[in-house]
Amino acid sequence: MSIFFGLIGFVGIIVFGIMAIVASVKKNGKAKKNFIITGVCFVLFVIGLSLPSPTPLEEVTAEPEQTEEVENEVSEEVEEPTQEEIDAEEQAKKEQEEQAKKEAEEQAKLEAEQKAKEETEAKKKAEEEKAKEPELSASQQNAIRQAENYISMMPFSKTGLIKQLEFEGYATDEATLAVENIEVDWREQAVKHAEQYNSTMPMSRQGLIDQLIYEGHGQDDSAYAVDQLGL
Repeated sequence: MSIFFGLIGFVGIIVFGIMAIVASVKKNGKAKKNFIITGVCFVLFVIGLSLPSPTPLEEVTAEPEQTEEVENEVSEEVEEPTQEEIDAEEQAKKEQEEQAKKEAEEQAKLEAEQKAKEETEAKKKAEEEKAKEPELSASQQNAIRQAENYISMMPFSKTGLIKQLEFEGYATDEATLAVENIEVDWREQAVKHAEQYNSTMPMSRQGLIDQLIYEGHGQDDSAYAVDQLGL
């Protein structure tokens, strides 16, 4: 503000002072008015010089005070949580953990019940299927035991074992049922048959394959068996 008054007064003194001098020379009656205005400008200029202006030091010291006020306001706004709020937060967290644990246990229980139900249904189905199977007659059971005895003593093809049981007096359907109800790897039987023939009489590759086919083994099983002998 002091700078403003001083500047206005200084400019007014120069402008109106010149105009007053010019008016005095020309004697146009405006000299008195211009001298009065020049006097007013001089007063403004003096007032401007007399008013105190803020020093740089005051401006600098004013800024930290304002900063401190802002910091105080921020510190007042950011308040530390109370013990009750901390306890409430911990309690909520604990309840969430317990709820998650409970849900996991319920899910595991449901899965176990579902698994038990599936096992029970599978067992029941197996029993029902087993109950549907016709009971074997005494002759059929004997045919099965006879087939197991033969296959344990010497190698046979599937058709060869059926013929052997028929030779023993079993009906074709009984012999077939017996052979189909024993666990046998027929390709392995072809290998054993080939080893047996090769150890008793030497044969060519094709001759041994033909002999195995004659015994009832398939073409592929016969060729595989001969390959195992290196012929």
